[in-house]
Amino acid sequence: MSFSRRQTLAIMASSGLSVMLGGRMALATPTEELIANFTGGAEITGEGLTLTAPEIAENGNTVPVEVDAPGAESIILLATGNPNPDVGVFHFGPLAGAQMASTRIRLAGTQEVVAIAKMSDGSFARAAQEVKVTIGGCGG
Repeated sequence: MSFSRRQTLAIMASSGLSVMLGGRMALATPTEELIANFTGGAEITGEGLTLTAPEIAENGNTVPVEVDAPGAESIILLATGNPNPDVGVFHFGPLAGAQMASTRIRLAGTQEVVAIAKMSDGSFARAAQEVKVTIGGCGG
């Protein structure tokens, strides 16, 4: 079977277009992938998670963040605008006095900080806070 030059170009163009469109639709952000891995694809419906972070951080190198979720088994903390958005995962055992954690994180610039908690009943809760950074901490 032989193709004319025009048919070959049409086939190549349609193949390239389908690869570009198909790849673009299938790509998820790293934050979305981390959330899907943490939740196993389950819907995030519950409440009961508190995320405390400053509205404005003068220095992105040390931004204090606190998460609190009574009854949580684990909490994932994400910085959506960082090159590597996964900040940490906190696990709480049955002997934990409180299901809360506080830490300092580095933020590359103004972005949303997201926390997802897996509750003991299997549900998931979400909290988010926008933090405005005046001096970036990840090389910015």
